[in-house]
Amino acid sequence: MRCPNCGKDADRVCDSRLVLEGSAIRRRRECSFCGQRFTTFEYIERVPIMVIKSDGRREVYERDKLISGILLACRKRPISREMVEELVNSIEKELADEYRLEIESKELGEMVLKRLLKLDEVAYVRFASVYKKFENIKQFQEELQRIKEMKRKGGEDGKE
Repeated sequence: MRCPNCGKDADRVCDSRLVLEGSAIRRRRECSFCGQRFTTFEYIERVPIMVIKSDGRREVYERDKLISGILLACRKRPISREMVEELVNSIEKELADEYRLEIESKELGEMVLKRLLKLDEVAYVRFASVYKKFENIKQFQEELQRIKEMKRKGGEDGKE
């Protein structure tokens, strides 16, 4: 590692610690040439997940875009940003555990809906109305009936 002070490639590691819940390593270093101390971070390089849109285009998955869409559905509902972040974390963990590099937008939407139903039915319907492109009241009624049916069967986890 080059010293940011003198530019020499002669340093030693003084201290190493896990940070960011173990997803990175923070290292304190000291330049053997000039004595300057500096900090470096090591992160795992993640391969971006590609989202396959309904028209076949591929876009890089954007966490903030997904969070924004969910937050919009949760507006004026008793759901904190932290809860939404946890929801997205669980989706990202599931994708990482399955070593997924691509996901269809439809499947991603279903993953969100499954988790939203556990959090808040109103937020679920709001998200579903945009995700499924509801065009009339009948589609809302059908979705509400589907929720009632899942609850009646005890399948509140989003599985039918």
